[in-house]
Amino acid sequence: MSKYIDNLNWRYATKKFDVTKKIPSEDLELLTEAITLSPSSYGLQPYKVLIIEDQDLRKKLQPAAWGQSQITEASHLVVLANLTSFGEELVDDHLNNVSETRGIPSENLEGYATFMKSKVVTMSDEDKATWTAKQAYIALGNLLSAAADLKIDACPMEGFDAVEFNDILGLNSKNLNTAVLATIGYRSEEDETQHYKKVRKSKENLITLI
Repeated sequence: MSKYIDNLNWRYATKKFDVTKKIPSEDLELLTEAITLSPSSYGLQPYKVLIIEDQDLRKKLQPAAWGQSQITEASHLVVLANLTSFGEELVDDHLNNVSETRGIPSENLEGYATFMKSKVVTMSDEDKATWTAKQAYIALGNLLSAAADLKIDACPMEGFDAVEFNDILGLNSKNLNTAVLATIGYRSEEDETQHYKKVRKSKENLITLI
């Protein structure tokens, strides 16, 4: 079995973190790099990622996350916030980046820009918000895998009030919505759930090779 698979077997949704342990800056940098490298539809990355260390802010957020202890006990709280709406600027900004990064004249990308805009800009605001939230979840998956590879514990969290999070973090004025959370750090020896056997469907029941 590969080391990567071993590390995925090692990880679990950590319920209790060791408050005395903090993620070293170099490992936190690796995690942010992994998030940055996450795939997204058309490469647009229609979300923002907040990595919160400040304890006072996390204490304010904790009641909006059903009082869960991970919010304040973990080394860091990660908030993945999706764009709730957007216009042509999302595509234009991305293709300007493509042009500069790859040295491609912007006029050579005009056809692709028109195609992308016809697919994403024309969506309703409701569909845009759903689509961008899905992209944020892809980034979450990459974060969880990268954390496991570094033997950093994590807990993805959907138990929170997005309206309250948005208000406390001032996201509404930025056209953002809290899509999903993750707490990252190191498991406490007192967390009994680390000893539970991992329960998954068998590959035979989950995967079909056609």
